[in-house]
Formats: sequence, C-alpha cells, structure tokens
Amino acid sequence: MANINVLGEYNFPIKLEFNIGTFSNDFTATDSHGNVIAYTKQKLFKFKEHVIVYADTNQTEVKFEIRADKWLDFNTSYAFTDKNGMPIGRVLRKGWRSIWKAQYNILDHNDQPDCNIAEADPWTKVLDGLLSEIPILGIFTGYLFNPTYNVTRPDGTLICKLKKDASFFGRKFTISQEDILQAGEEERVLLSLMMMVLLERRRG
Repeated sequence: MANINVLGEYNFPIKLEFNIGTFSNDFTATDSHGNVIAYTKQKLFKFKEHVIVYADTNQTEVKFEIRADKWLDFNTSYAFTDKNGMPIGRVLRKGWRSIWKAQYNILDHNDQPDCNIAEADPWTKVLDGLLSEIPILGIFTGYLFNPTYNVTRPDGTLICKLKKDASFFGRKFTISQEDILQAGEEERVLLSLMMMVLLERRRG
C-alpha cells in the first residue's frame, strides 16, 4: 500500500540507495515524489557505531543521530536522538537468533516495546550466501535473492515492509507503508530500518 500515511510526515514508499562512490557507509533516502528526505552517513573506524542522519546530501542540517551502547556484541542496542539530543527510542538486535533470521525489537523513548522487525524468509539469505560463492553466478545474487523484512506491532499488525530491490550491487531498498502509523512510530520505524539495513548489508 503506497501513500497510506494520513497524518505522517513522509510520503511512502521510501527508497534507500547506497552510494558506491564514497569511502563511508552511506545512503540517500527519497520519498515517493523523488524528494530527498534523509542522507545517512555512518562514521567508520569507530569503537562504537555512530550514524548521523542529515536532512539532505549537502549535510548542512543534522536531523537525527544513532549511537550504539556497546561494540562488537550481538545484543547491542542503537539509541535514536533528534537534532536537539532528545531521545526518540532505540532498536535492539535479538542476540544470536539474528545469525539465522534477522529480528529486531523497537522500543519507544520510555524503553517500552513499540514494534518488531523480522525477516520474512531466512532461506533467501541462505541461498544468497551459497550462490555468492559460485564464480560468475555470484555477481547476479542481487537480482535473484532479495529479502523482505516485516515491521509489526506487538499485536501482530503489519505496518511497514522493507524489501531489497533487484540491483547489480544490491544497494537499493524500498520501505512501503501497510497501515496508518501512530504518533512516534514513523520516526522510530524509519530510523530502525535504516540502522538495520546498515547492519544486515554488512552481514551480506
């Protein structure tokens, strides 16, 4: 369902596209009208993850920041703050289970359960990993195996989906809206999916 947001700030679907011509791990987010809504840049060579979300590619205005509470740990959580440093919420990767099937918990600014992110079909990632090891054929995995991640509320309501788009370098993703987002959900869901894409893309 596209453009379902009645009260939200952003026009879905939202496209995420990684920039392959830079040394940093960064991507641009655009809305359904092609407008840039965020430029996300991950600071490399840090002991703890630190991601800055700018309002545009010129990096003139910081909209949000994402910081990890620890490093090199499967139970790391990533806290979101706005441009004034006010907490918005955080996302937590669900430990060792994420090695098989990516699962994340989204918490609100009061550390209360808000939403969940789960990989729809973990076999897609397995097949992608197997094919990528085959010479020549491996370069086409970006067109053949493209996982989908579902965002649901605790009651099971599906509110958003993130899908990896078919592309040669596996660098494009689409976030679609499946239900009207409640107050605070929109920012937390988008920031959580942005952070998840950075983490899962690193995994392969």
